[in-house]
Amino acid sequence: MTQEPDKKITVRIDPDLADLIPGFLESRRQDVAAILKALEQNDAETIRILGHNMKGCGSGYGFDAITDLGRSLEQAAKDGDREKIQETTQELSVYLESLHVVYEEG
Repeated sequence: MTQEPDKKITVRIDPDLADLIPGFLESRRQDVAAILKALEQNDAETIRILGHNMKGCGSGYGFDAITDLGRSLEQAAKDGDREKIQETTQELSVYLESLHVVYEEG
């Protein structure tokens, strides 16, 4: 899912979620920082939990890519695969920077 930061990714979200989306996305940005800190501290359990939480909530807000990236992070943390964690965290960061949210009825 490698995406260049200057290319926008449009995601269509139900307008009923409009009040929740900014906070949800800000929390994911904070997750990126927390994952990087946990990686520095060799804290795979924190990364696993953050990945698990993303896996569980991304699709519910309309962000299937966050679910997929969370799944990858969770598995990489279980496997102790630092390289995969770094790669996936970078993908998540670029995804968040590239998002263009459009609110429309499905």
